[in-house]
Amino acid sequence: MKTTKIFYWVLTAIVALMMAFSCYSYLTKPEMAAAFHHLGFPDYFRIELAIAKLIGAIVLLAPAGARLKEWAYAGFAIVFVSAFIAHTVSGDPIANRVMPLVFLAVLGGSYFLYYKRTGSGK
Repeated sequence: MKTTKIFYWVLTAIVALMMAFSCYSYLTKPEMAAAFHHLGFPDYFRIELAIAKLIGAIVLLAPAGARLKEWAYAGFAIVFVSAFIAHTVSGDPIANRVMPLVFLAVLGGSYFLYYKRTGSGK
């Protein structure tokens, strides 16, 4: 049980830190605004996505209810799949396409261990 808890927190922290860092980048780096325009997204989407990622990261780390955590996991899964699709359709390099799938796998590990650790979802 202790190993499960440690791996859960490591994977969850990786996802949360990455989402917090991307939130910071979306709001402060001009090259991120250019990247969103390259993908065909309007500027307001970058801002609302940054806010949603920050809220989701907080929910994953905070002692929130299971239903709220479910929404955060689902939202991040949608974000990662959508990022993969957007980078693929825009013809970005393979590294840009694969990274959302890597983070989707890390998120999946966190999700699996969340339920294994809490005993929910039976």
